[in-house]
Amino acid sequence: MDRLQALKVFVAVAETESFAKGARATGLSSPSATRAINMLEATLGARLFTRSTRRVRLTDVGQAYLAEVREILAQLQAADDTASGAANTPVGQLRITCPQEFGRLYVAPLLTEFLDEYPQVRADVLMLDRIVNLVEEGFDIAVRIDHLPSSDLSAVRIGQVRRVICGSPDYFATRGRPHAPDELAAHRLISSGSTTALNEWRFGSDGSQAVRVNPQLRVSSVAASIDIARRGWGLCRVLSYQVGPDLESGNLQTVLDDYEPAPLPIHLVHVEGRRAAAKVRAFIDFAVPRLREVKTLHLPVPCRT
Repeated sequence: MDRLQALKVFVAVAETESFAKGARATGLSSPSATRAINMLEATLGARLFTRSTRRVRLTDVGQAYLAEVREILAQLQAADDTASGAANTPVGQLRITCPQEFGRLYVAPLLTEFLDEYPQVRADVLMLDRIVNLVEEGFDIAVRIDHLPSSDLSAVRIGQVRRVICGSPDYFATRGRPHAPDELAAHRLISSGSTTALNEWRFGSDGSQAVRVNPQLRVSSVAASIDIARRGWGLCRVLSYQVGPDLESGNLQTVLDDYEPAPLPIHLVHVEGRRAAAKVRAFIDFAVPRLREVKTLHLPVPCRT
């Protein structure tokens, strides 16, 4: 097996954390994938993975090597694309990462239309509520909902969202409405996510007012927290786009609007330069005008009195 193929196997095994899955992703047998990794480790004189009967994990050396190998393979792919004309024709694998609910509501429907228009493109979408490093983890495009730090990446703004607290009319009819953040202690709260930071909710245009909360119910799914609030059990805190249809229909209503933090911008972020292949440019051109037309990504900021 040549060195380039071995590097592709290494990346596939690292991403799937499995020799068998990595082998299938590269069209090889499990023994062939194992031999490729063994050859790399022997050549480098370093162990890239720790193996167990249930899982394969990168060592610290392997983690650093993975970032370098991904960059090398991306540069080779860009060179191949240029030589074959793919730099001007949308073809190949398009990898996108985005928050789970945003991906479910907006990215997935857009992608099916995009793939119908560009049948030579294949798409791989990672819907995950964490920041993914585009270059190190080998993605082409990311949806970012927050203010962006300085970087070498290109970004196109597509909208903004608010962080809102909402409940159903039935809930408010039986338990009343909070009129200030410190009144939340008297209400049933539903938090979504898995971090301890969810014990503190911030208010005010600059987010300087912190209120400690003790949610009676925690769920890992944003969609589940919204459904529970919709059924009148308690109040949830979510991003406005996640409850846009519910707010329009009246199934949910927001409270404490005057205390909301400043809106969060939404961007499509991508690698520019030669790495921005035609598939990336085509998706940006396809998605940006459509997302900018989505009403729930442009809810007005409430007037403060």
